[in-house]
Amino acid sequence: MNSYESRGHLLTEQVNPQSQNLDQMSALELVDLFNQEDQKTLEAIANAREALAQAIEITSDALMHGGRLFYVGAGTSGRLGVLDAAECPPTFCTPPELVQGIIAGGAGALVRSSEDLEDRAEDGKKAIAQRQITELDVVVGITAGGTTPYVQGALIAAQQRGAKTIFISCVPAEQVPFAADVDIRLLTGPEILAGSTRLKAGTVTKMALNILSTSVMVKLGKVYGNRMIDVAVTNHKLHDRALRILQDLTDLSREEAAILLEKSQRRVKIALLMHWKNVDASEAEHLLKVHQGNLRTALKS
Repeated sequence: MNSYESRGHLLTEQVNPQSQNLDQMSALELVDLFNQEDQKTLEAIANAREALAQAIEITSDALMHGGRLFYVGAGTSGRLGVLDAAECPPTFCTPPELVQGIIAGGAGALVRSSEDLEDRAEDGKKAIAQRQITELDVVVGITAGGTTPYVQGALIAAQQRGAKTIFISCVPAEQVPFAADVDIRLLTGPEILAGSTRLKAGTVTKMALNILSTSVMVKLGKVYGNRMIDVAVTNHKLHDRALRILQDLTDLSREEAAILLEKSQRRVKIALLMHWKNVDASEAEHLLKVHQGNLRTALKS
């Protein structure tokens, strides 16, 4: 799409008939309207369920075989990608390089608007080259309106390097077609404030990224039941959570769980394997390594 071409036909740019008198509404009317419109995010996720499941399968398979996951975006979309990537290490004890967020304008764009940089497709291509993306990796391009040159440039460069690509947008494919391995369209309709995609489009994107990254980590064995057994025990809250996981999944008292956690060097997954298999930390570590970090598989061995 030419930069001077009208974008008014795009779903994310259209005017919402429900909010024509937005500036005349009471505070309560505003809350009710936002609530009403936000219901559409759940519907959008439901309609994209098959594409989301495909993205989970492709990404988990890539990461199991030594690949990495990259989110690429500009503005709100870029910030949401960086946020999701940043939350993987504390939640799942993943190395920071496993899931990475790339935003137009770099780290400075996280706190200061630099939306003008989204028009540079060449910068998106350079970001892919700088991270030495290969055929093992997965690159997720996030662009609410679908047309962001920075994101499209990055995805095209990733495809040229053999990486798998996922396209996440809030406009229909017929408005902005893009060839990717997975095409996720999260259609929430026109925004209450026309064109402000930090609203419904941002919310539904956050929901989709929550589903994608968490599900991938489940597939990678970072979860047992519904417990984050690879949690990084780095503060009082997470130490307490680790102890409660050990207590809930075993017959140990809090004091016994604390002793076991220290013996495992504060690694919940190792602690559970030590307890259930009656082995020391090094044996538990070896068992997990043999079974690619999957606790359930290691327990069956």
